[in-house]
Amino acid sequence: MPRDDASDAYRTPKGTHDVVSPQSARWLEVVRTFADRARRFGYELIVTPVFEHAEVFDRLGESTDVVSKEMYEFTDRGGRRLALRPEGTAPVVRAYVQHKKHGPWKIWYLAPLFRYERPQKGRYRQHWQLGIETIGLDDPDVDVEVIAFGHGLLRELGMVDATSLLVNSMGDRESRAEYVGVLRDYLLAHGERLGPEFRERVEASPLRILDSKREDWQDVIERAPQLTEHLSDASREHFEQVQRGLDELGIHYELAPRLVRGFDYYTSTTFEFVSDALDAAQNAVLGGGRYDNLAEEMGGQPTPGIGFGMGIERLLIVA
Repeated sequence: MPRDDASDAYRTPKGTHDVVSPQSARWLEVVRTFADRARRFGYELIVTPVFEHAEVFDRLGESTDVVSKEMYEFTDRGGRRLALRPEGTAPVVRAYVQHKKHGPWKIWYLAPLFRYERPQKGRYRQHWQLGIETIGLDDPDVDVEVIAFGHGLLRELGMVDATSLLVNSMGDRESRAEYVGVLRDYLLAHGERLGPEFRERVEASPLRILDSKREDWQDVIERAPQLTEHLSDASREHFEQVQRGLDELGIHYELAPRLVRGFDYYTSTTFEFVSDALDAAQNAVLGGGRYDNLAEEMGGQPTPGIGFGMGIERLLIVA
């Protein structure tokens, strides 16, 4: 098995880092600012285990890199399939279902996340994330509140001018399924010259293609049909109300029809605050969206939800 050289045995493992002074003071200020804002918005703290049954994260999508390539997965001595937490939303929804919460549930968390990926600027194999989740409310005004929470947080931290807000809609189950079929047909018809990897990824998950930063695929991606052209009437009205709400608050945004986020559980509103201070391929400071089917997929009652996560290390690069 590959391992670090003996000379590196007493250094942090690849993709991890120590948070020491003076960086630790900046780190703590971000956490304090976030926690205070969460309290003012009516969010309560939740602390979930560092590891979960791996099935919790299968909801992210088997075709996603996080599940297929990056998740730290292991079998314990009792034969249970477990995984270190690679993202923050699924454990919160699992807790909601397990503890049989009812009605609106507003939660914030601070958690280490683990992904076996190539270390990048501000993204480590263990990195820290702050996030909020609002579960139980299917209301576009809640989407606006969640986005406004993120916008106001960046303003309090003095970095809102260094970011841009991108928004999109993934539609409901029906409109998304219709769009995936249209997109798959388009990509297979126009991507023949792009090789077998392109075709394999289209067959596995057409939406993941829209996330790709492969330069030789961009021409086909840019000309692809847009999801917003296939929204149901209800989905379109929801998204329009979100835009009206942001306009009323004076929050500037850009429509980003190819913003699909990275996980299969997203529905309806998706959004990201991005910054040029980060690598172009991974430039999101804060991002999230709706996941109205996730609780049901975990055995709970149909329950809408929306939230976002932000990496502390990436945030401090922009600050």
